[in-house]
Amino acid sequence: MTKFSMLAARQHTGRTVVKRLGLLYGAALASALWLAGCSGVELQNTQAAEELARMSKQPGSVYTGWRVFQDRCAGCHGPAAAGVAGAGPDLLPRVREMSSRRFVSLVLTRYDWGLPAAKAGSDKAAQEILIDEVVQGKQGAITMPAWQGEPRVNAHITDLYAYLSARSEGRLGTGRPVP
Repeated sequence: MTKFSMLAARQHTGRTVVKRLGLLYGAALASALWLAGCSGVELQNTQAAEELARMSKQPGSVYTGWRVFQDRCAGCHGPAAAGVAGAGPDLLPRVREMSSRRFVSLVLTRYDWGLPAAKAGSDKAAQEILIDEVVQGKQGAITMPAWQGEPRVNAHITDLYAYLSARSEGRLGTGRPVP
């Protein structure tokens, strides 16, 4: 082979190598861009899932609800909301079937007097006296007081529902939850 033909062969081989490297780098770049696009889709899907999870999460703090429950409700319903014989019932099966709206309504506005309604009649003064006697424990029994006038319960009613819901659904055991 002549010197000229050897030089031409080297140049041809060099161009082939450059072309192949160019194709290889191009394919690598295309693959990288494609994978980056896929990860962007995955990132967007993750963000949507996180947003749905955040939106479906009940409002309120389980820990704060536990503290309010221990302070205001545990005396009748027990420290784990499972009821106390002769006092308050087990709340867990009741809350499991109850919406947050119904829970708020019952806790904040319900009074179940253990007296016939006719006993006080329609006289306002007699009704007020009867209410005072029941509250002081002289007559009848209050099976569930309304907590609307209690600032701590009123301010933390969603926290209370979050705690009781977590207990009733089995997401939280007995005892103090993690803050």
